[in-house]
Amino acid sequence: MTASNQQLSHMVYFTLHDASPVKVQELLSACHKYLDGHPGTVYFSVGTLNRDLARPVNDHGYDVVLNIVFESRQAHDEYQTQPRHLQFIEEQKPNWKQVRVFDSDLVSA
Repeated sequence: MTASNQQLSHMVYFTLHDASPVKVQELLSACHKYLDGHPGTVYFSVGTLNRDLARPVNDHGYDVVLNIVFESRQAHDEYQTQPRHLQFIEEQKPNWKQVRVFDSDLVSA
């Protein structure tokens, strides 16, 4: 696969100032409302930390995770400037204590 058509995984880990069930659900709902269904999306999911998995290698430093796979880097770049994405950031950012983004080129077997 060439770089121009290689799938890109966009994973975002949100740590919230207020991680109450109400605020976590608010973020989950906002992810579905504003971030799902963008052009070039191959896969979309959002979820919460599984606190039961507590091996030494498990990172518990987040509350909500967003996982989007885009068909290409171009689709990812276009998503970043979409009005729905920007509105999501504007509305949700005040409750973000930390945001970590992991963008990865996916390799097919």
